[in-house]
Amino acid sequence: MNAEKRAFIFSLLKKNTPNPSTELIYQSDFQLLIAVILSAQTTDIAVNKVTQKLFAIAPNANALSKLTLEATEDIIKTIGLYKNKTKHILKTSAILNQDYKGEVPNNRKALESLPGVGRKTANVILNTLFKEPVIAVDTHIFRLGNRINLAKGKTPLEVEKKLTKLTPKEYLADAHHLLILHGRYTCKAIKPECQTCCIYDLCEFKGKR
Repeated sequence: MNAEKRAFIFSLLKKNTPNPSTELIYQSDFQLLIAVILSAQTTDIAVNKVTQKLFAIAPNANALSKLTLEATEDIIKTIGLYKNKTKHILKTSAILNQDYKGEVPNNRKALESLPGVGRKTANVILNTLFKEPVIAVDTHIFRLGNRINLAKGKTPLEVEKKLTKLTPKEYLADAHHLLILHGRYTCKAIKPECQTCCIYDLCEFKGKR
């Protein structure tokens, strides 16, 4: 795919979704971080249901760090991997409360040192909260990169590096949310909605309808 077509694709995605943003519900930087940790291999809808209950009783790092393991598990038990996620959010809350005055650090090294925070989660936080031009490659973006020939790669990191390099600078800050929303609602894994796709004429997916 050449640079002109890639730029046109992003312009159409931006026109279709002028203000792309996360669908996770949060009221503070801390709450977004916890929600993103919980969202691994789980839908945003499912996460929003549990965080509504969780943040009602523990809205900040200090409060969440004081919850018991059992009480926290009981609140988030409806989402996948809840036992490990419970440990991660309790430990992360304790660290933030003790070392960062409850605030979310704005650099990759500090973020990735937190339990439950890997490169993808760190990228989401850096992009969404701190407006850094980074792309968090989840299953939707990985699929899009390879399916429509936007940035092919065998691993999420490879796709991330190619997308970061090839995405026009004016769209780089929004690229993560533009792509994830397109993958979630239009370019689906099983039955892509090609008939309503705003970039259909530019798509290089050989199996498109």
